[in-house]
Amino acid sequence: MPGLKELCGAAMQRVMIPALPFTTEKLDHFLAVPTEGVLESLRRLPGDVLVAGAGGKMGGTLCLMLAAAARALGDGRRVFAVSRFSSAASRSLLEAGGVQTLSCDLIDRTAVEALPDVPLVVFMAGQKFGTSEQPELTWAMNAVVPANVAERFRSARIAAFSTGCVYSLTTVESGGSRENAPTAPPGEYAHSCLGREGVFRFYSKRYGTPVSLVRLNYSVEPRYGVLVDIATRILAGQPVDLTMGHVNLIWQRDACAHAIQTLELADSPAVPVNVTGAEMLSVRSLAEELGRRLGKAPAFSGKEGAPSWLNDARWSHGKFGPPPTPLSDMLDWTAAWLQQGGRLLGKPTHFEASDGKF
Repeated sequence: MPGLKELCGAAMQRVMIPALPFTTEKLDHFLAVPTEGVLESLRRLPGDVLVAGAGGKMGGTLCLMLAAAARALGDGRRVFAVSRFSSAASRSLLEAGGVQTLSCDLIDRTAVEALPDVPLVVFMAGQKFGTSEQPELTWAMNAVVPANVAERFRSARIAAFSTGCVYSLTTVESGGSRENAPTAPPGEYAHSCLGREGVFRFYSKRYGTPVSLVRLNYSVEPRYGVLVDIATRILAGQPVDLTMGHVNLIWQRDACAHAIQTLELADSPAVPVNVTGAEMLSVRSLAEELGRRLGKAPAFSGKEGAPSWLNDARWSHGKFGPPPTPLSDMLDWTAAWLQQGGRLLGKPTHFEASDGKF
C-alpha cells in the first residue's frame, strides 16, 4: 500500500496550498456537480426522486446533485427533499437549486403516508450524536423511522444510508471490512444502525422492494469531517488523538455520487454496499500533512495500533470506478478553507471514539 506522502506528493517542508477552486458562495454547488456515473445511472432509472432526511450534513449536496442531474438530462424529473427543515437557509438553498422541499416529521406515520409517490427513494434520516444521553430517541430515529419509510415506499427502489460502524473493529493488516464481514460493533449507536438495516431487510423481503444499504465511511468537505476535526485541533494547539489510528475518507461529492449509483445495485434481499475511499489512511500522517499546509506541527495523544473502523470498498469501486477526488486536493482545500476563515458546521465526527459512544 502506498504511503500517505506518495499519495499526496507532499514534501517535508510546508506545502504551498493552491487557491480554492470555489468561492464561499459556490461551495455547495461545487460539491453537487453530478458525475458521469450519476448521469448514466439516472438515465437507466427514470422518474422522480425523494430524499428522506434531506436536512443533514450530506442531504443538501445529494439533493442539489440530483436536481443538477435532472437539468442535465432534461427529463423533467422532480427531486423532493423531505425534512423538518429547522434551518430556513438550507431550505432556501435547495429551492434555489431546483429542489422541491417538503416539511415532514418522518416519525409521524400519517405525515409519511401523505408524501408523494415516487419510484426512487434515498433514505438519509438518522441519529448519531446524543445517543449516550437519549438512546431511546436514537432507536426511534434509526429503527422506527425506517419502518415508516420502508412501508410507505414499498413499491419504490430505495438507497438507504447506513454506516461503516456496523462492522466489527478491524486492523489495517486485514485490508478492511468487506460487505460480508462480521457485524458486531461496539456501542448503542452502531447497534441501532444494524437495527435500521434489519428493518430495511425485513421490508425488502416482505414486499420484494429493491434496497441498497449504503455503508458509508467518513465523507469529508471543507466545513466538517475528519480532516476538519484534525486541522482545527492542530490550529488550537490541541493534541490529535491516535486511538483510532487509521481511517477511510471520501470527498463528499464522490460519496453522494456513489450513493446515488447504488440505486442500480438495489435488490431484494437488500444489498449492502461499502462507500468510501480506496486507502486506509494513518491519522498521524494526515495530521502531519495538514500541519505542513497550516504551518504548525501537530501534537499527539493516545496509543496507535488499536483496531479501527476500516472498510474495503473494492466492490463498489469495481462497479462505479474509484472516487475521483485525490487526497491531496482534500487536504489542500480543507487547509485553505480554514486559513481563510471559512465557516464550519460545528459537528465533530468523534472519529477517535473507539467505544462507539457518541
